[in-house]
Amino acid sequence: MKTIYVDGYNVISSWHELREAKEYSLEAAREKLIEILQNYSTYKGYKLFLVFDAHLQRGSLEKKERKSSNFIVVYTKEGQTADSYIEKAVNNVGRKIDVTVVTSDSLEQQLAFQRGATRMSSIEFYFEVIKVHEAIRKQTEKKAVDKRNLLKDRLNENVIEQLEKIRKS
Repeated sequence: MKTIYVDGYNVISSWHELREAKEYSLEAAREKLIEILQNYSTYKGYKLFLVFDAHLQRGSLEKKERKSSNFIVVYTKEGQTADSYIEKAVNNVGRKIDVTVVTSDSLEQQLAFQRGATRMSSIEFYFEVIKVHEAIRKQTEKKAVDKRNLLKDRLNENVIEQLEKIRKS
């Protein structure tokens, strides 16, 4: 199973609609990103770690929230950046499993690559997520069309014939 580590605030700063949401509420931008990436990881079947810095929050402890079996949101502890958390995690598994690191921080990308991970910029990831969002939308629309409840599907043949005669006259 592919594993992806995402630098949350880096992505929020890179994606236009999240940057706009951040202007009025950082919490709203985080929640929107969580929702988007939860859909993405579920659809793709990837294990995804969304990592947010808490290194400037006094007394904060590392916290992990399991949103689903394959989607985990991590808030780092005081003094730890998302970059350092991701570096440590990738260092432990980078050459053993398929790992991708999503960040636009060039130093972080280089370190991830050295530890055996694939790197992807936040903008590249944005376009990947948009493609998946479109695939989900099309799949949902197709299911909705397939499951239409038409009146003729609920009527017996005699009633349909009578209605057809009325329509023609």
